[in-house]
Amino acid sequence: MSAELRTLQRRNWVREVTGEIEPDIVVASADASFRSYWRVRNIAHTPIVMDAPPHKENIAPWVDIAQRLRNAGLHAPHVHASDVDLGFVLMEDLGSSTYLPALDKQSVEALYGKALDALLVMQRDIPCGDLPAYDRYQLRRELDLMPHWFIGRHLGVAPQCGGHDVLESAFHTLIDAALSQPQVFVHRDFHSRNLMITDTQSPGIIDFQDAVCGPIAYDLVSLLRDCYIAWPESRVQDWVEHYRLRAVEAGLTDADAGTFRRWFDWAGVQRHLKVLGIFCRLWYRDGKRQYLADLPRVWAYTHEVSCRYEELVPLAEMLERWIAGRELTEPAL
Repeated sequence: MSAELRTLQRRNWVREVTGEIEPDIVVASADASFRSYWRVRNIAHTPIVMDAPPHKENIAPWVDIAQRLRNAGLHAPHVHASDVDLGFVLMEDLGSSTYLPALDKQSVEALYGKALDALLVMQRDIPCGDLPAYDRYQLRRELDLMPHWFIGRHLGVAPQCGGHDVLESAFHTLIDAALSQPQVFVHRDFHSRNLMITDTQSPGIIDFQDAVCGPIAYDLVSLLRDCYIAWPESRVQDWVEHYRLRAVEAGLTDADAGTFRRWFDWAGVQRHLKVLGIFCRLWYRDGKRQYLADLPRVWAYTHEVSCRYEELVPLAEMLERWIAGRELTEPAL
């Protein structure tokens, strides 16, 4: 379908569900997927239209998870109307104030405090047994993005047998570690660009449609080792231990400090390896170069944490050789 026809379809759907004959629809934002967001300015409370072309995106999981979050008392957007077949949702506007630009040394404790409160509610109060499992197949599929898009396409390296062995060993270690953790509701992108500062019930939570049942440390590391902003490691570890104690009190785990930290670290390496692949794919496949700017931070997390564990040192050293001082923000020729 052409962009012009999709625009007409979107406008006609808004007319139908709102009764507004001439809706004033303007761009609100886009994201790393095929979804786009539009603000309807001449309707009370300026609702947002999410446009997810059905041949590329399925909005049914989004609608389901939004309701689960709201049932738990969290601030996901209220859905006014939706059409799964057409790929449209008319929803509450949470504004445009994400956590990321508001975070600094002074604000982070208050903002992260609310985010961690929300995370505990998600893990404690949202059933996930009927959600897709973050299983061995899914974890491996995500990890495989890294050798294809980061190593092969971005670095231009074709691993030989020894390199494949190192990757296989690290991947098996990370997957086994993820599956050994308590399995809870996992947002999968719980970070500063998907948390909104709202007037009531802050934070607003968005981009949750890929939620699964998975490792307890996954969303925690997504937030505290955010791909878009970094904090001193001592501060991160303080947040981790404080959250562990709350999780123990809530009955989510009985892990000691050392075990929980390893879960956190290894979930982070799995996530950051995946993200190295995704950020490169967003440029080479989708033409979204801005994500290359965040590769150095993601690589720094991967390297620093992997070097702490003998099981992951070979991976860190191999990737370091292949990067060899290269400026990661520059596209491959």
